[in-house]
Amino acid sequence: MGVAIRRAGEGDREAVTRLLDDAFQNDPVSGWVFPDAEDRRRTHPLLMGAFLGIVLDEGYVDVTEDGSACALWLPMPAEAHEDDEDGPAQIREAVDPGNERIEQIARLTAGIHPAGAAHEYLWMIGVAPERQGEGLGTALIQHVLDRCDREHLPAYLEASSARSCALYERLGFTFMGSTLDLPDGPPMWPMWRDPAPRA
Repeated sequence: MGVAIRRAGEGDREAVTRLLDDAFQNDPVSGWVFPDAEDRRRTHPLLMGAFLGIVLDEGYVDVTEDGSACALWLPMPAEAHEDDEDGPAQIREAVDPGNERIEQIARLTAGIHPAGAAHEYLWMIGVAPERQGEGLGTALIQHVLDRCDREHLPAYLEASSARSCALYERLGFTFMGSTLDLPDGPPMWPMWRDPAPRA
């Protein structure tokens, strides 16, 4: 049985923000950004909402028809992308001005992002905790990777755990060789996927 997938819009903002918050509350990187659990419960939804707003403006969000999983994608151009120098500081200011890690992680991930080839960037994929392990995330990613293969586009992401790294490897992504080690925090695995060869 296939997974019904649709493109999310403005009307989905609240539900998708809540889904991302639930999915990433216990993620190692979210725990690094918000080390205090009570602060995380209060502030993490604001960060997820800020990320979602960027992707709704500049990319696209796919969501399963039942709202239990979503994927945030940004199309990246071939030329070296000029990062918005003020963007990370603006996110920090809007979400939690006293938390420098919000700005820090945005700058660190931007600093390792590959340039030189147009590609699809999987910024985040979230699955409701009670629905994880059902293949929803795989279906959402494969939905875009099929198009990437047709259009001969690579794809890129940063895995936030060894468990997710293994999932992405099954989908054809390969580890790029060096982890992004967050200061006093967990590693992230930059991963790249070349499109399948044309028949």
